[in-house]
Amino acid sequence: MEQQQHLFKFAPFIKLPKSAKLRSIGVYVAGALFAVGFWTLLDAAVYSRKVNASIVHVTFTDWIPFICSVIGMLIVNSIEKSNLFGNDNSFLNSTGTNTVWAARVILFFGFSLLAGGLSGSFMVFILKYLIKDYGFPTLGMGVANIVCNGCLMLSCIILWISQNIEDEYSYSLAL
Repeated sequence: MEQQQHLFKFAPFIKLPKSAKLRSIGVYVAGALFAVGFWTLLDAAVYSRKVNASIVHVTFTDWIPFICSVIGMLIVNSIEKSNLFGNDNSFLNSTGTNTVWAARVILFFGFSLLAGGLSGSFMVFILKYLIKDYGFPTLGMGVANIVCNGCLMLSCIILWISQNIEDEYSYSLAL
C-alpha cells in the first residue's frame, strides 16, 4: 500500500468546501482588499503633493514596496495548486525538468516578494517618518504604505485560496 505524500502533515485534514458561491465571495473580497490597499497609497501620494504642508512627500521610495508586493501577487496567483503536489521523482514534463519543484520555488519567490514588500513598507515607515519624529498628518503617509502592503498580502492569500477551491461541478481527470 503506497502512502500519499503531502507538503504538510495536516494537509489531509484541511478540506475546503466545494462551492462556487464561496469561490466568488473570496474573489470579490480579494479584489476589495486590493482596491483598498491601492487607493490608500494613491490617496497618500495625492495628499502628499496637493495638501501636505511639510517638506516630506511620497516619493518613488514609498512605491518600491508596493511594486514588490504587486509582482509577488502576480507570481503567486499565476501558479495552480495542482502543480504543487505530486511525486517529485516521477513528475517530469517533456523537457525533463521537475515541474513540482519549479512551481514550489516560484511560489516561494512570490511569497518572498510579498513579504519583502510588507517589510519594506515598515522600513520606509521607520527610516523616513518615525526616526525623524514627524507629526501625524505626515506620519499618516507612512501608515498608508503599511496598510497598502498589508491589504495586498491579504488579498493575494485570499485570492489564491479561493481560486483553488473546486466547483461543485468540476471533476478531476487525473489517473
